[in-house]
Amino acid sequence: MASASGSSVRVRFCPSPTGNPHVGLVRTALFNWAFAKHHGGTLVFRIEDTDAARDSEESYNQLLDSMRWLGFDWDEGPEVGGPYAPYRQSQRMDLYRDVAQKLLDRGHAYHCYCSQEELDTRREAARAAGKPSGYDGHCRELTAAQVEEYKAQGREAIVRFRMPDEPITFTDLVRGEITYLPENVPDYGIVRASGAPLYTLVNPVDDALMEITHVLRGEDLLSSTPRQIALYKALIELGVAKEIPAFGHLPYVMGEGNKKLSKRDPQSSLNLYRERGFLPEGLLNYLSLLGWSLSADQDVFSIDEMVAAFDVTDVNPNPARFDLKKCEAINADHIRMLDVKDFAERCRPWLQAPHAPWAPDAFDEAKWQAIAPHAQTRLKVLSEITDNVDFLFLPEPVFDEASWNKAMKEGSDALLRTARENLEAADWASAESLKEAVLAAGEAHGLKLGKAQAPVRVAVTGRTVGLPLFESLEVLGKEKSLARVDAALARLAG
Repeated sequence: MASASGSSVRVRFCPSPTGNPHVGLVRTALFNWAFAKHHGGTLVFRIEDTDAARDSEESYNQLLDSMRWLGFDWDEGPEVGGPYAPYRQSQRMDLYRDVAQKLLDRGHAYHCYCSQEELDTRREAARAAGKPSGYDGHCRELTAAQVEEYKAQGREAIVRFRMPDEPITFTDLVRGEITYLPENVPDYGIVRASGAPLYTLVNPVDDALMEITHVLRGEDLLSSTPRQIALYKALIELGVAKEIPAFGHLPYVMGEGNKKLSKRDPQSSLNLYRERGFLPEGLLNYLSLLGWSLSADQDVFSIDEMVAAFDVTDVNPNPARFDLKKCEAINADHIRMLDVKDFAERCRPWLQAPHAPWAPDAFDEAKWQAIAPHAQTRLKVLSEITDNVDFLFLPEPVFDEASWNKAMKEGSDALLRTARENLEAADWASAESLKEAVLAAGEAHGLKLGKAQAPVRVAVTGRTVGLPLFESLEVLGKEKSLARVDAALARLAG
């Protein structure tokens, strides 16, 4: 089998364009991309779109857009071409038909005329007898007369690959040596009765023709590996393949209740993370931890650091649990690592329609640039910026009634009046001066700063939590800030 040596490494990422990309798929793409980068090798991006009933052009375009958003570049594939084009399986059907015929001609495959009803009946009988319930080889050695009889009955045939009657052993890059006994890996279909090739044929044939050296994929595909290895041996004999690639099966990603995270789980959708404002580098950092680590005491690192250190043999084979809170925490770290100008630009989509609740002409660029450094330290995801800065661009704050009731306790009106007097006399070019004004008001009423600033914060921003208060007051300005304190006093009086 292939070994990882310099630029000879060729890996592939080959999703099907069905629905929205999910985080498990992204983790697989990341590990393949990082492995190729680490070894100075080649990443082939291939589209497995042979299922016309489920595949769509919309999903295909989403895949490409997602790969670009994540920052993955591919060396061969859609939009960049390459020596093994085309890279969409729907455009390679003649190749598969040719290989299937060669397998039939050389006795590596055969026609199977069993009906589904017959297969089900024999499987049930095998289960009842405590035997393996896979295909029983019924059509393996049909005579010419039997074939003619089946054809006369109008039966249609699929093409099955003939598995060897011997154990198959291989060394998984993640799991070590694995052996499958022949009774557990029966002959399997590679071409439908309609003549359409199945995944079981097209995937390894493409890997062979594109000279893929390492197949890094999900653990759910582990059981198909002995079938592919047997097929590879046949393809080498036919001159279609040069060698058997090395296989590495990545651990399951688990969701709630320690169940495998599926495409149907809401938290698995990549679009969800894009819409919430996760940074690609933050999301990828977290996904890399689902089965791998840079070091025992470092969870936050750059993609370049990951590439420099990554090797698939270091991947842990045990299932990895997706922890949304940890994902958010790591994303928050990456937000804080951004240059403030970069941060300000990345927030831009959430400061505009349809996310922003203020009128477009109410947005003030100078205020945004002034508050951005303070906002950067508080966000877990970029979408949180909208609620954090709406007080700057709306005519009045949006009051959260729970926050109002929590902050405006008995005596809050007296505190606000004192705070207003102190703020009136403060230096509004200094957040420290504004803090001293509120601190003094609190002391006059026997309150510490935390208690004293709560009514002021709610009066000005509408919420009990948010960006640093005194920097917020400074950016909003004296006139608007004092007017909002006056409005809060009027509401308390009314």
